[in-house]
Amino acid sequence: MIVYNITIKIFPEIEMEWVQWQKEEHIPDVMASGQFIDYKFYRLLEQEAEDGATYIIQYFSPSLQTYNKYIEQMAPLLRQKALAKWGDKFIAFRTIMEVVN
Repeated sequence: MIVYNITIKIFPEIEMEWVQWQKEEHIPDVMASGQFIDYKFYRLLEQEAEDGATYIIQYFSPSLQTYNKYIEQMAPLLRQKALAKWGDKFIAFRTIMEVVN
């Protein structure tokens, strides 16, 4: 199992609208790609909140091949849509992990 982990720092002025957009549009778009079997959406606790909240979204893919298909064929368009909507009001860091247990 492959975990595509995205950590996002959100500017305070867009947080509530961004969370709604994630739940109603972006996450459903990613899941509609057919390359992930599940996801989890988290808000980081115990952080310095003056720069904004931090959220983590983890998408679970059955194999590296399906993850790579998403990254190569679908991710560029979805990233562009996010940048067009939110501009520089967020910072995202992406990592990929393999489930060991």
